[in-house]
Amino acid sequence: MKKTISKIDAPLMPNYSHNTPWIFHPSLQKGGPKVVALGGGYGLSTTLRAARRYASAVTGIVSVADDGGSSGRLREAFGIPAPGDLRRCLVALAGSHDSVWAKAFEKRFDAAELQGHPLGNIVIAGLATSTGDFSAAIDEALRLLEAVGRVFPATVGPVSLAATFRRYGGTKERPFSVEGKVQGEVAVGETYGLTSVAVVPAHPMVPMAALDAIMEADQVLIGPGSLFTSVLAVAAIPQIRDALAEAKGERIYISNLSEQHPETTGYSMSDHISALANHGVVIDAVLHDPARLPLGEGKCPEVVTASLADSSGRLHVSELLAEALMDLW
Repeated sequence: MKKTISKIDAPLMPNYSHNTPWIFHPSLQKGGPKVVALGGGYGLSTTLRAARRYASAVTGIVSVADDGGSSGRLREAFGIPAPGDLRRCLVALAGSHDSVWAKAFEKRFDAAELQGHPLGNIVIAGLATSTGDFSAAIDEALRLLEAVGRVFPATVGPVSLAATFRRYGGTKERPFSVEGKVQGEVAVGETYGLTSVAVVPAHPMVPMAALDAIMEADQVLIGPGSLFTSVLAVAAIPQIRDALAEAKGERIYISNLSEQHPETTGYSMSDHISALANHGVVIDAVLHDPARLPLGEGKCPEVVTASLADSSGRLHVSELLAEALMDLW
């Protein structure tokens, strides 16, 4: 039975510790669910913006496998997990999106050695090297932004992605298939016919508080985002996959609005669900915009339909997503 949600009135600033999975912040919703969101990129940051509208506590668990752009340069230079997707999620949970720090974190340099680096990526790298603890660095960044929730890297140390693919060709009379492997997030995202993805090393260390948060959440949100390079880059990590299987809360997959070329060219919604199942990721329900990605003919868990897209049809609207997710609780 759903609880009545109301604003918390008492002023209280969170005291972050990476050993504590839940932070109840006064600007969140008293009586709302504890929500965990997994993934990466713009999709996860949109989900976090939606969750903070109705949740009593919000935790993001973020892919750190990116090896391109600013993130790739910083992870190579300092041996840290990729900071870019973490930065986006930190800003999504900032106390005020109009604050100087929230805006500054997204400011991208356009000259000299810093060209292409957002300030937030530099700050995270600096905090990580000065503290010697990447999770503690994220906690300090959360404090700096006066964030209303928690953000954890999916793994304690750097990881890369490795994927397999299969492509078909020829004629009806003489068909053939080609199989192969590819490594690195950028390379995986540019590959057609993907069949599986995994992190390297195969069993990386995951922050224990992140696993605890999954197990204790009332609602676990997966996606939206690039299926192989954002969603499965987190959900298929063995410890996280096992925690999802045992989670007490409802596990909801938020559908993408369109196929992504070439990573999911030709995919329907049911193809996404099949890929999750093939990687051992358990889903209870799918939130799907029927005007966008086709549902397909494969087997799906409970499908809940809602209008989720902006006028362009390409991006989720956090307000619409929040309404649909709150109705599922």
